[in-house]
Amino acid sequence: MGATSAERAGGGAAPLIPLLEVAGRAVWYLPGSVPACFLLVDARAGGILVNSPPFDARVVEVVERVAKVRFLFFPSRFGATDVAQWRAALAARTVAAAEECAAIDGPLDEAIDGGVRIHGRLDFLALSGRTRGTCALRSKIDPAIVFFGPALEHGDWPLLVAHADDDSYENRVIGAIALQDLRFEYAFCDNYVHGRSRFGPGAAEAVRANLAAELRT
Repeated sequence: MGATSAERAGGGAAPLIPLLEVAGRAVWYLPGSVPACFLLVDARAGGILVNSPPFDARVVEVVERVAKVRFLFFPSRFGATDVAQWRAALAARTVAAAEECAAIDGPLDEAIDGGVRIHGRLDFLALSGRTRGTCALRSKIDPAIVFFGPALEHGDWPLLVAHADDDSYENRVIGAIALQDLRFEYAFCDNYVHGRSRFGPGAAEAVRANLAAELRT
């Protein structure tokens, strides 16, 4: 899986912060990134960069000290910045939901439409509503890890937050209802704030409680 400690991130202008290491996987965070950029490193599936910040060759170097990135995953258009430059620099395949592709400026190699799988240890969860093609990524082996993108937002734990520019809040609610049966221990969202946002273990129970409260209102 490559490096397993903070030292692996090395120096550089924007070192990654290790958040989690569990069952052959690690999650790293690019500090200051908005939307938050995460690097999921799976011992078998390789490196998956979730969201891309404004392109910076120094950040490329820092990311590659941790792991070789095989895929760039965009939960929505909000996190897709300088897609072509990142794709070229990392020699990685770009992935987003089919319904989101038209809204993303840059080349996309895989359009998720229910049949796309990049590895057996990973799957995608359609959570349209914040944007037409919002999609989450789940590292599904126990304990499962979910990257929700903008579908949920950290209060402390992730919760459903309505926005005036939602593509469909009704669809967001429908997706949230489906999440109540989803098993996972860790959850990350686009508005993650290091040192303040809670991500697990116990994320599913907290998310269910937050969603139940929201759906009662």
